[in-house]
Amino acid sequence: MSAALAGRTALVTGGTSGIGLAVVRRFVAEGAHVVVTGRRPEQLDAVAAELGDAVTTVRADASDPADVAALFEAVAARGTGLDAVHVNAGVGELKPLAEVTPEDVDTAFGTNVRGTVLTVQGALPFLVEGAAVVVTGSTAASGTEPGFGLYGGSKAAIATMTRTWAAELAPRGVRINTVVPGPTETPGLKGLVPGGGDALVEQIAAGLPFGRLLRPEEVAAAVLFLVSDQSSGMTGSELLVDGGATIA
Repeated sequence: MSAALAGRTALVTGGTSGIGLAVVRRFVAEGAHVVVTGRRPEQLDAVAAELGDAVTTVRADASDPADVAALFEAVAARGTGLDAVHVNAGVGELKPLAEVTPEDVDTAFGTNVRGTVLTVQGALPFLVEGAAVVVTGSTAASGTEPGFGLYGGSKAAIATMTRTWAAELAPRGVRINTVVPGPTETPGLKGLVPGGGDALVEQIAAGLPFGRLLRPEEVAAAVLFLVSDQSSGMTGSELLVDGGATIA
């Protein structure tokens, strides 16, 4: 069986840990060259050391227009266009409404919403016919979890934009879908609680049908499906990968 992404070029933002890193590894395993972004140079260096010539690493903050412009200069330098894009860079914090500050709003919507807009917009000139874009959403967008209002609201905005963009990009033969992970075993989940969230993680896992969190690799498999030819009939869709959280 041939590799699903053999000879293709992909971009993964926020690709140095958690779901993003799992996606980078899976894309490389399936034959792609992957442009990887992250904000921390030491994490980018670790990805480059692990995956070598299969990746191009670019330090970039998704919410910074100058960083995004530099990212796409690096994409242009490869001269291959983009066959797949995973917009994964995002931030989140568990905080009830009474404690939310204006700075919290700027951070959440700056990275999660503004960053997504800048990334997809910047990718437009490089998307080849038949390209596929996947945006990372969240089950928090349902708006039912206390303390997740700001994070969930930003992810709900992303889902709405993705559906609109699917209609805009369809004439170009470009697909865009949202992958919606449930609670996943990542540094980002523990980081929702200052000082570490081991107790929160255990509580969440106990309430899931399988009694465990999702693994990043399980979400990466869904992202691979959405950028591969196997999902050629899908655009504007939300693919739920939640470990059964919605039936718990």
